[in-house]
Amino acid sequence: MATAAEDLKTDEVLYDVTGHVATITINRPDQQNTISGPMLDALTKRLLQANEDPEIRAIVLTGSGRFFCAGLDLRGGGIASGLSSQRSSPASLDLRNTPPTVLHSLDTPTICALNGSAAGYGMDLALGCDIRIMADAAKLAAAFTARGVVPESGGTWILPRLLGWSKAAEIIFTGRTLPADECEKLGLVSHVVPAEETLSTAQALAEEISGNAPMAVQASKRMMRMGMNETFDDHVHHVFLQLLPLFQSEDFKEGMASFMEKRKAEFKGR
Repeated sequence: MATAAEDLKTDEVLYDVTGHVATITINRPDQQNTISGPMLDALTKRLLQANEDPEIRAIVLTGSGRFFCAGLDLRGGGIASGLSSQRSSPASLDLRNTPPTVLHSLDTPTICALNGSAAGYGMDLALGCDIRIMADAAKLAAAFTARGVVPESGGTWILPRLLGWSKAAEIIFTGRTLPADECEKLGLVSHVVPAEETLSTAQALAEEISGNAPMAVQASKRMMRMGMNETFDDHVHHVFLQLLPLFQSEDFKEGMASFMEKRKAEFKGR
């Protein structure tokens, strides 16, 4: 039987599947969707659940209410399994197995529907997704240095790769807040849409991705991730190795047949 704490975590991290798309919702609107310690564990488990489900071909991550996620809240409700009980010691924080770092290792494509503003840890969480759709009134707040910390879950790795060193340094060092139009101009988000269309736009994109061969999509994501740290020659070799099993798949045969027959492909993920 589930405990009260488990029920609370379930209520605060919602999970819904429609077709081949899993939607994970941070559901703590009265606390600006700040993430408590138990929610870190619950969110990680939901991300891994979606990634391990062969029927799920895309993941949408969003928030309820006016905020996407205003950061971490470890003041109450327990702490995550990745965090030591000695919270007074800075060395006790171990974020290697929490959502932003787990996001980086997922093979399933992830889309962040930024229904509202994201700050601190919430910004890192959004940046950890492959694609971001942002509400026009939302903001990204890189408030780390203004709070005496660093981007704790990938921001110092992701931002320089997205923006280049100079612009990333400016944003991180100043702790600046970026409105939606600037985020789109910088390339931090793919699209800015009216707030009421954020989730539907993200889910429509997820469904479009889901229509393609899932093994090929996942292999493409792995190659993109590996390519960020490889030489070109090494990368081309690894791409070739990824192609070999794809050439033997039923989806490859279906993709070629549907092209020749001028019809929509029906991929099975095998």
